[in-house]
Amino acid sequence: MKKERGSRVVIIGAGLVGSTFAYSLMMNGIASEIIMLDVNEARLKGEVMDLNHGLSFVKPVMVRAGTYEDCLDADVIVITAGANQKPGESRLDLLTRNAAIFKSILDQINTVGTEAILLVASNPVDIMTYVTYKLSGFSSHRVIGSGTVLDSARFRYLISAHCKVDPSNVHAYIIGEHGDSEVPVWSLANIAGLRFNEYCPVCGGNCGEFPKDQIYQEVKNAAAQIIQGKGATYYAIGLALVQIVESILRDEYSVLTVSTLLTGEYGINDLYLSLPCIVSRHGIEKQVRLDLSPEELAGLKHSAATLQEFKAGLKIE
Repeated sequence: MKKERGSRVVIIGAGLVGSTFAYSLMMNGIASEIIMLDVNEARLKGEVMDLNHGLSFVKPVMVRAGTYEDCLDADVIVITAGANQKPGESRLDLLTRNAAIFKSILDQINTVGTEAILLVASNPVDIMTYVTYKLSGFSSHRVIGSGTVLDSARFRYLISAHCKVDPSNVHAYIIGEHGDSEVPVWSLANIAGLRFNEYCPVCGGNCGEFPKDQIYQEVKNAAAQIIQGKGATYYAIGLALVQIVESILRDEYSVLTVSTLLTGEYGINDLYLSLPCIVSRHGIEKQVRLDLSPEELAGLKHSAATLQEFKAGLKIE
């Protein structure tokens, strides 16, 4: 009989995203154990030591460096590891290198065996989540990508800033690729249940035509702007990962735009893309089917075609 214990989250990759996620998770208090793995042992030791020095300020939690053996009893395994793009290297070359890294990671996870949910945050996240699905042999509901959870949060924030309302009262999704072909679902976006063609006339802000294209461009280009300013993005994605993990550990059945396997939905097959999904202790319970406008559906299919091109050139063994 399995021993009763608290929730265990294993983080593979102690770089900026992995360590920021570990910090955010420690502050949140939902995990009993946070176990970090990284090939850079000095970096790993430093991150774990730094986190442990703050334990007296948070709810009880164990933070330690671990091995792949710790994956056996993990509830969620979050993969943030991956190579950075080299100067002159194509995106496909980078994908091939990252696929090799993921094969090594997943071979070690499968050797140990686990019933955990696999959550992928490494970019390009949709393709890397598909690679994880194929190499792990796990059922698709147990392999999730962080997808456009962050993009949707950026979308909601920018709408809320324009309309001067709390972001929690804005309901809006970015779907498709986590990247340049992502699709804003304006037709279903709403504030407090009112879609924009209903909300704007009663808002009283007299701000003129709603700047849809400007907001979309700011969402799409946000990561590049942050990277230009400080070199990398890690705070918001760390918090986004906490939200996904929290929905899993607490069995919340939250609706999140995670990257999920499509098997014919919207005419798209055998590809990971972001769509609203109900996320629970079992992983992805089901997708929420959206009534998209013709333009949004065309955008989603274009997003799928963009990813299919890279998937076609990627050799997965």
